[in-house]
Amino acid sequence: MPGKMTSVALMGVGAYGAATALNAFVAPGAPTTQGATQQRQQVRHLRQAQQAAASQGASSVNVGACALGAAALAAGAAKAGKRTPQRAQVARCATAVAKKIGFKNLPASVKAGVVTGQALVDLLGYAKEKGFAIPGVNIVGTGSINACMEAAKKAGGPIMVTFSKGGGQFIAGKAADNSDDKASIAGAVAGALHVRAVAELYGVPVILHTDHCQKAWLPWFDGLMEANEEYFEKNGEPLFSSHMLDLSEETLEDNIAICKKYLERMAKVNLLLEMELGITGGEEDGVDNSDVDSSRLYTQPEEVWQVYETLSSVPNGNFTVAAAFGNVHGVYAPGNVELKPEILHNTQKYIKEKLGCESDKPVSFVFHGGSGSSVEDIQYAIEAGVIKMNIDTDTQWAFWDGMNKYQKKNVDYLQAQIGNPEGPEKPNKKYYDPRMALRAGEESMADRLVKAMQDLKCIDVL
Repeated sequence: MPGKMTSVALMGVGAYGAATALNAFVAPGAPTTQGATQQRQQVRHLRQAQQAAASQGASSVNVGACALGAAALAAGAAKAGKRTPQRAQVARCATAVAKKIGFKNLPASVKAGVVTGQALVDLLGYAKEKGFAIPGVNIVGTGSINACMEAAKKAGGPIMVTFSKGGGQFIAGKAADNSDDKASIAGAVAGALHVRAVAELYGVPVILHTDHCQKAWLPWFDGLMEANEEYFEKNGEPLFSSHMLDLSEETLEDNIAICKKYLERMAKVNLLLEMELGITGGEEDGVDNSDVDSSRLYTQPEEVWQVYETLSSVPNGNFTVAAAFGNVHGVYAPGNVELKPEILHNTQKYIKEKLGCESDKPVSFVFHGGSGSSVEDIQYAIEAGVIKMNIDTDTQWAFWDGMNKYQKKNVDYLQAQIGNPEGPEKPNKKYYDPRMALRAGEESMADRLVKAMQDLKCIDVL
């Protein structure tokens, strides 16, 4: 984000930038006052921290060094106006260096925090090239948002935080006025602003996304677009990174036409569109496809080509395709779901021939209904160009499971405000404080997500 220091992962750079900035404000040959001596000592300490970062890797640098580096840069910038233009220029260069440094492995455009526009396109392209996929998780509040970013920090990979229409309403509050989708819009916007406020603190790239939006829910989508456009006007980037349209219940022609219309609008503010072809079975967040004809669970290559050909014609238009290949929302007993990732492989070959291009994976696919799928099917789908997989049911269970285990472990301390096995007058506040059970849910969800990231080969890719 403009005007902010990069994340904890870049602390070595922060230390280096701070040392450079401090040098700019200690004039050569100046009298050695006590203040100047202290400044030089700070410079030496910061240089030592930067040298340690170079030898050990940026992730091992002490947090205090980054904080001191940021503070020194801020102090230097404040003094720049009172110093010579040359010194002010040095300070600006030091700040610019700190902002431009990204991750060791990822494209240079990708920084810690929310990723949008070209940086998002670069990140997804890198995932396809290197053969990993990013987990997308439907969240319902700040607890599950934070669990997503905690998992990404632990795993060393990017994460997608996804808001559904119902999830947005829940964040706003179920008692809030939701006429004209006001609460669903406001809640999703509030959640996105929360992510933007804290994402850089986790030191990972975060994609802000919204989930299934059927035709009847387009007013919700329009409200989100207005929020993006307003944010873009003020900040030069959209509030969210991407949005999904699920018009798979419409005819193929209507699906493509509506998606093109919205992509033309989205392209003006550098938003990426995810569109759905075919039906993802099962039920999720008010969308129930549990009784759908099984033939609609499998997308044909010709359909994907029609989408690709049309959406590729939109200037600055970027999109991904959620093509159905037997995927189903929810977790089912083995044998009840027949995934056919070969559909994606065949589709890539078909479109490569149509385009006459060199790339073996011209389409960026996303995988819905990933919970309960075998690792073999998941990784075979990734080989076909899947760059994101939704994992919701398993993470929802993990959050609940963590809270449930906390309750069982501490049940004797959760029966009353006062009185437990340690004595009839012993207080129990530290056990029934809601943060305790919620934190147990966050930790459990983060652990499950780390396992998902291992399956997606999204480990240590930063």
